[in-house]
Amino acid sequence: MPERFYEKRHFIEDISLYFEQMGMPRTAGRILGVLLICDPPEASMIDLCEELQASKSSVSTNARLLDEMDLIERVATPLPRQICYRFKPGGWVTFMRMRLRLYGSLHHIAERGLDLLQDADPPLRARLQEAHDMFSAIEEELPLLLKHIQEEHGIP
Repeated sequence: MPERFYEKRHFIEDISLYFEQMGMPRTAGRILGVLLICDPPEASMIDLCEELQASKSSVSTNARLLDEMDLIERVATPLPRQICYRFKPGGWVTFMRMRLRLYGSLHHIAERGLDLLQDADPPLRARLQEAHDMFSAIEEELPLLLKHIQEEHGIP
């Protein structure tokens, strides 16, 4: 098989491992990996099943998860009863905004913890203070960075 085939397989598996480390199903990461490098940029359900050697139900379930995360989207196809997906323009910005909300939640939890320990010695508070300060900075800086990326790439 051509060398590019193995490079593509390796890329797809790297994406799948990354997303698995984030607690997502490996198949979801593999679907995303395919959609990030496929040409044309859309892939049918059948194409994804063949490419990944995965069942239709597995691909469907994991594609739905990625769609709910706004990383991929369904696209129209001239073929009847055929479902196609592509990486959603602006998907990474949306993904990072979702992560930002999670960081915001941790920021508020850290604040509650600091309130619980308000009379404690500073060394005891240090762990929560570090988390509070880090998530506070992320909440302040990341939206600016995402806005810059959106503008730079023309993402609505």
